[in-house]
Amino acid sequence: MLQPIAQPLQSVRRSRDANPDAAPLPAIDPKPMRLQPPTSVPERIGFLMLPRFAMVAFFSAVEPLRIANRISGRTLFEWDLISADGGPVTASNGMTLDASCASARAPAVPSLAVCASFAPDAGIDDALLDWLRERAASGCVLGGMDTGCFALAAAGLLDDQTVTLHWESLPEFRSRFPRVDAVESIFEVTPEGFSCAGGSAAIDMSLDLIRRRHGDTLVKRVRDQLIHDPGRRPASRQRDPDTPGDPTLQKAIELMEANLETPLGIGELATRLGLSWRGLERLFARHTGIPPQRFYLDRRLDHAHRLLHETRHSVMDIALACGFASASSFTRAFRRRLGLTPSEWRQRS
Repeated sequence: MLQPIAQPLQSVRRSRDANPDAAPLPAIDPKPMRLQPPTSVPERIGFLMLPRFAMVAFFSAVEPLRIANRISGRTLFEWDLISADGGPVTASNGMTLDASCASARAPAVPSLAVCASFAPDAGIDDALLDWLRERAASGCVLGGMDTGCFALAAAGLLDDQTVTLHWESLPEFRSRFPRVDAVESIFEVTPEGFSCAGGSAAIDMSLDLIRRRHGDTLVKRVRDQLIHDPGRRPASRQRDPDTPGDPTLQKAIELMEANLETPLGIGELATRLGLSWRGLERLFARHTGIPPQRFYLDRRLDHAHRLLHETRHSVMDIALACGFASASSFTRAFRRRLGLTPSEWRQRS
């Protein structure tokens, strides 16, 4: 088990803007807490920043905690920013953020969030995976933000658990880690860990933490400061339906996106929806203007496009992940769509 360093690090990892004149701390929410409550206040949280992490998700997670500190008049939460080597990390928006410590010298914390984004495999090596396993063995509760669950799953720490991550990465994650129950929700909190879809979903997850630790009154005041819509629930979908006026079409699209690697036949898709083949074609013609076969192929090629841009997988691996039987059939479809082969497109991007 890693031990905390002797002296606290003076850096951006801690919020120190408590207001001594603020209202008294609200009563503890009596509802049972699914994660173990901290043994003391302030509660300390670690954020492991991987290369090209999503800065919007990181700040969305931290700002509610900072505001909770200010409103309560006490330092309820502190945080450590961790990188593999202790140096600054460049986010997906090109900005860099200083770390407070290297992973090898990171203090022991009750919970730790792995922050990633467009390049979920960046920075993942054997040393990092071993470190995550050590943290889990020491009792630290681990979670992922945006695509941070890729690192946790690669370490073998998510088998048979329910997690969420950004919707664009769900098909690849499901194909690589079939033993993990990956769902499209805003955030997930289970007895084993936590995860969120990134972006503003991190606000919802932090607000949930504040509610569980310190009650509904405080979380409402924090939410008011953030001007945040209280309507979203953990199980809410991450994005608006493409066709909100027709639930059958939306269900068809959901089935397609859940079966990119092994595409469903159009007849089977129609049967699952309780439609005839012609009925399914009429549905897509009415709402999208294209046949369901074409719509399905476009979704598979969109996913392939993202994988070519965001991963280092071979063209053959990407072809299989997107439901093509061979690299040649994938290349033909990709060229018809974009005018370039997958390899040519990757070289130019």
